[in-house]
Amino acid sequence: MSEEMKSPNPGQPVGDVVKGDFATILVGLGTMLDGALTPLSKVVASALDSMTVVAHQILDGISTTLGDNNKQQ
Repeated sequence: MSEEMKSPNPGQPVGDVVKGDFATILVGLGTMLDGALTPLSKVVASALDSMTVVAHQILDGISTTLGDNNKQQ
């Protein structure tokens, strides 16, 4: 009637089970972070592309304005 304390894997010491569980947790956290950061990186890349287009338009406008002023003088 007595219950025996068994490790989850019969030939494996208990300390290795803890290390295995910790590794599983780290892999799970890495997967979650990767899943969260991938869409975020796409949003950041898109925002940077948009900012590049706007900056180019601003510089073109400044260049045109300065070019027109130099022609008038």
